[in-house]
Amino acid sequence: MTLTVSLRGTREVRENCQIFRLTGLLDAFSEPTFRRTIDNYIDEGPHNVILVLAQIDFVDSSGLGALVQLVKKAQSKGGTLQIVTNPRVTQTVKLVRLEKFLSLQPSVDEALKNIESS
Repeated sequence: MTLTVSLRGTREVRENCQIFRLTGLLDAFSEPTFRRTIDNYIDEGPHNVILVLAQIDFVDSSGLGALVQLVKKAQSKGGTLQIVTNPRVTQTVKLVRLEKFLSLQPSVDEALKNIESS
């Protein structure tokens, strides 16, 4: 799945969740396409979403805003959105104190455990 020149990803659908593995930049340029694409997939279901951002090189305020909107969208559908992160993304998220709201996880396995227990 090519979202923009600077952001690419794959989508895996499991029984109770969707897993998106993204690479590149989540910035003002890629944000509109990223948000619209994931938003549509949340509508389609399943409504539990795991965004794997471990290979993301950069997230700016537009990207963070999109993540917040997508968490709210998943929750409005009765699902969850969790983010598997890397140190750079984690640092950016913590700077704006969104680490709890964005449900940062160290691995896909941990995110899957959270879905099963919710």
